[in-house]
Amino acid sequence: MTDTATTPVVPAKKRKAKRSVPYGQMHVLATFNNTIVTFTDTSGGVLTRSSAGACGFRGSKKGTAYAAQIAAEKAAEAARQLHGVAKVDVFVKGIGLGREAAIRTLANTDIKVESITDKTGVPHGGVRPRKARRV
Repeated sequence: MTDTATTPVVPAKKRKAKRSVPYGQMHVLATFNNTIVTFTDTSGGVLTRSSAGACGFRGSKKGTAYAAQIAAEKAAEAARQLHGVAKVDVFVKGIGLGREAAIRTLANTDIKVESITDKTGVPHGGVRPRKARRV
């Protein structure tokens, strides 16, 4: 009697190959409530990401510069360790407190900043005006 009938055969999991990406992009989304840091390759494929909320900050503390610094540190370390990122172009979007803090954090890691681009949306035309006041 064989045990193959009682034990299910589980296919071996394929391990994801670790890509070597020496040159990438760092996207920082800095709002008043949170800061999200994402490391991508040059075509935009996500390598690693982190946010102030994912680092354990809650409530109004998520929007602080210190929370952005910790989030950027965590994402940068993972990008450097797992994918070998050495140089990045930085794209910043938003007007939160974590804008500069996230970029300054890269100076502490071994990742060089090639360029910094501001992608914050600017309104053109503005909002619809109020209706005319009748007297």
